[in-house]
Amino acid sequence: MTDRPFRRPRPGLATPVQIAVLALMTGAAYAQSTPAPAPAPQAENSPAATAADGKESKALPQVVVTATKRSTSLQKTPIAVTAISSSTLDDAHVTNMLDVFNLVPSMQGTGQGDHGIVSITMRGIGNDSAKTEYADPEVALFVDGVFAPRPEGAATMLFDLDGIEVLRGPQGTLWGRNSTVGTINMKTAKPVLKDNSGYVEGGVGSYNRMGVKGAINIPLGDTAAMRVAFIHEQHDGYVDYQKPTQYTLAQQQTAYAASNGGSLTGFQPINYNLFVTGGPKYNAQDQTAARLSFLWKPSEQFRWDVSVEQFADRGTPSMSLMQTPRSGEKLWSALIDTAPSLKRDSTSIRSRMEYDLGGMALAYVAGYTHFKGSGTYDQDFGVNMPTSFTTGATHQEDNTVWTSYRSQSHELTLQSTAKQTVDWVLGLYYAAEDNGIRFDIPIVNGTQQGTINWAGSFIQPKETVDSKAVFGQATWNVNDALHLTGGLRYTHDDRKNIGGRGWFWAANPNAPQIPLNATIDPTDPANGYTAGNINDAHYTGGKTTWLARATYDLSKTAMAYASVSTGYKSGGSGDGGLHYGPESLTNYEVGYKTTLWDGRMTFNVSAYHMKFRDFQFSAPVIVNGNRQFAYSNAEGAKVSGVEIESSLLVTNDDKLMVSAAYTKTKLGALVAASNDYALPVCFDAALGGNCLNVTGNELPHAPKFALQLMYEHTFPLSNGDTIAPRISFHYQTANWLSVFNLGDGDRQKAYSTADISLRYVSKKNWYVDAFVRNVSDEKIKTSAGSSGAFANAIWTAQYAAPRTFGVNAGYNF
Repeated sequence: MTDRPFRRPRPGLATPVQIAVLALMTGAAYAQSTPAPAPAPQAENSPAATAADGKESKALPQVVVTATKRSTSLQKTPIAVTAISSSTLDDAHVTNMLDVFNLVPSMQGTGQGDHGIVSITMRGIGNDSAKTEYADPEVALFVDGVFAPRPEGAATMLFDLDGIEVLRGPQGTLWGRNSTVGTINMKTAKPVLKDNSGYVEGGVGSYNRMGVKGAINIPLGDTAAMRVAFIHEQHDGYVDYQKPTQYTLAQQQTAYAASNGGSLTGFQPINYNLFVTGGPKYNAQDQTAARLSFLWKPSEQFRWDVSVEQFADRGTPSMSLMQTPRSGEKLWSALIDTAPSLKRDSTSIRSRMEYDLGGMALAYVAGYTHFKGSGTYDQDFGVNMPTSFTTGATHQEDNTVWTSYRSQSHELTLQSTAKQTVDWVLGLYYAAEDNGIRFDIPIVNGTQQGTINWAGSFIQPKETVDSKAVFGQATWNVNDALHLTGGLRYTHDDRKNIGGRGWFWAANPNAPQIPLNATIDPTDPANGYTAGNINDAHYTGGKTTWLARATYDLSKTAMAYASVSTGYKSGGSGDGGLHYGPESLTNYEVGYKTTLWDGRMTFNVSAYHMKFRDFQFSAPVIVNGNRQFAYSNAEGAKVSGVEIESSLLVTNDDKLMVSAAYTKTKLGALVAASNDYALPVCFDAALGGNCLNVTGNELPHAPKFALQLMYEHTFPLSNGDTIAPRISFHYQTANWLSVFNLGDGDRQKAYSTADISLRYVSKKNWYVDAFVRNVSDEKIKTSAGSSGAFANAIWTAQYAAPRTFGVNAGYNF
């Protein structure tokens, strides 16, 4: 707990929230008595069913999903899909994608510090390097059916949602490019006609956490409605500042002379004020978002939903920490010589029009997003202590001077609606991106005062993506039990890098001998840089993906399915304009879903085998002394696994949820290199540099076994209020953190952790919710790296959040 006053958002951030709060307060003032929320559809119950306490037995709510581009019951949908309701998101205190991972089988993720993004792995497949303007993720992210192509979108706050659907396995036929191993669709809460309602919530917690969120639904006559939603979350950083060892002047001179042929010419004492010891810490949150949604429904046949969303981030990046802290220091601390900063703003417009043609429905979904940002990051992680101003360590920054990503997408679908012998959907799709970035890496010997070791400015002014697709899918309902589905999609991608350059330090003694920064124009020869990488490139390619599936209804409450489907991720080009090939896979899957005990239990299981061709691998490397981002295609990869999900109402007041996953991975032929790891000298002199043969290794972020349990008991009180304690438990076996499989430093050991909460709900529509996350304060590595000599590497890692706690209170009106 804290009595620290709420910190006002910075200028420029307050406006959308102030508008949202004003609308919320105005709506609350004239809102009528709160109507009870509409109950979720319930599964059919046996009339004779009774609970253990003698009361009529309840049933689990029937969950409806849109995984097949039409609304269907989760238990009747022949796809491995996890549906996370809005209440589950609230119970798990989910505010961003990092909070979702433990709720979905076979799903892992990590924050990537230098770009401030979130990378997602599903069924053992992901792309830790999907943090650049080049790379695409393997898991496609959608908001209301609108594709979010850049990974920065994965960190956008999750607020005022109806729910999240996570589809596992390739979804290329209906959901399109980059859904190689899965699709995540976040569904925002929509306006409701003729309804005055809303909510507001505020909270405090550890690390000076302060949060507020709310929403209000406002009717605009009989045929239109508006919804205003907002959120702000902030907390201090987890990473404390270490103080540098301050060597005497004589010690500094000795170290300097030893590296300078015994001479003290040019010597300077270390300016210890260059080390950061105050101000915002790494791993801090300061995020704000607001959404304005409109619904126009002039007739029963036509509906138009449109929303405008603004997101702003003024937090700090996640720091990689020394896995073995230096003597006397805590794990959550670092020697910092680059102050953290993060500035990210995005504006998104999303629209969906639907028209009922009678037996058919026409839908047009469109979206536009503009993201811009900048940031500074301490890439040397403070692993070494400088012994003089040019010795003992290196100073390295990763600075995003500017980014600008623009994307648009359009999808037109026509599908059958009335039940018929053949259910079908046809669609056209178009998406385009126009991306640019300047990313600087200054590396200096010793401290910022030292001599330039290497410096590069990667300026990509215009990288475009143009993707077109046509698709169709049909299900033949052979009889009431047997359903056969086939689908095809053809995608054509056109990608260009126009004017991209890597500007590198040319060791010109007449140029300013200062670290590269945003005020230096590397394109001006007087500043000492030369164009080392000419990145102009043009890539085109296309692919047909397909689906074949058979579904059989074993009874009214059980079904089984078997499918073969393919996935595709586009090829492209990297630094130097070098092309890499597309990635594709074939997925074989069987599944079984059933509802038991008069609707009180669901049990879903799926088993799969994925076989990849030309599996894409990307990493920063050194070529001819220059750093660049390189891509290669492994011979392939194989992934097999089993996933189980089950929900159970033990009694009317006791709910248990279980999910488990078994995953086995194997990488095909690949010789890999990466600047993020200390690797041995290449075994093949022709390859040069440092590398490792990783053929047959396990893939990262793929524990062989993972288990998630959630149990909640509701205590009804005599006055009509309720109190509900809840515990979530997660266990997973050890998993590698890179394809290199380099030992303990590159591995997260098996661990278990738990979250607990206690919610008090008043019949007068207010509630209080107290929670503790990561109760045992486990140190959970989510990615790793190493530096120095291979035999004596210093290991660093990104970590999941430490133990945190908080209290929220809210009111529904």
